[in-house]
Amino acid sequence: MPERNIEFGKYGARGIKGHEAVAHQLDALAGYIATPITQRRGLMARLHYLTKTEHARRAAREAGLTVTDRTFKAWLGGRRSPSRKNLERIDTAYRAVRRQNVARYLLVRLNARGGTRVELHPLNQSQVARPHQRVLEFRTLNVRRWDRIVEAWVADDDRALDDAWIDQIVDLGSQWGQYEYVSNLGFAA
Repeated sequence: MPERNIEFGKYGARGIKGHEAVAHQLDALAGYIATPITQRRGLMARLHYLTKTEHARRAAREAGLTVTDRTFKAWLGGRRSPSRKNLERIDTAYRAVRRQNVARYLLVRLNARGGTRVELHPLNQSQVARPHQRVLEFRTLNVRRWDRIVEAWVADDDRALDDAWIDQIVDLGSQWGQYEYVSNLGFAA
């Protein structure tokens, strides 16, 4: 695709890929459990979330948490503690299940009233020498269809999320490549 940055940061520019910023914002809207999994309260909240329904248990297994119901009960009862590897699996499964559960709600929220306005904050050029700096400005964009973006976010597919995001920012016109990397991205949905 034209305008894709091949050697980002070569002259000292700093920023993150736009699709990563979108994923961070969607994660913030998903409202994950704030207590870390390493604390008992955080672990219990995640385990209760993953064992509440049959759908959640099935989704947790699909996300890589393949322990028996007996082990879950032992963890919930405090008779056993999960290993470090299982703590990571629990957290990964929790995030995957939470994303699946809030996806439909987020789609309705983001697509409402003709879409959601997104603010694109340009990349940081403070470390770039003057002759190599671009003139970048704060831009806004109204994203009308979030379906592909949210679908890729739920699947945790970076490539699909990047492609879906690029398909949206081409609406910025001929300079869309300047906003492939951003310092921040915000939307209030």
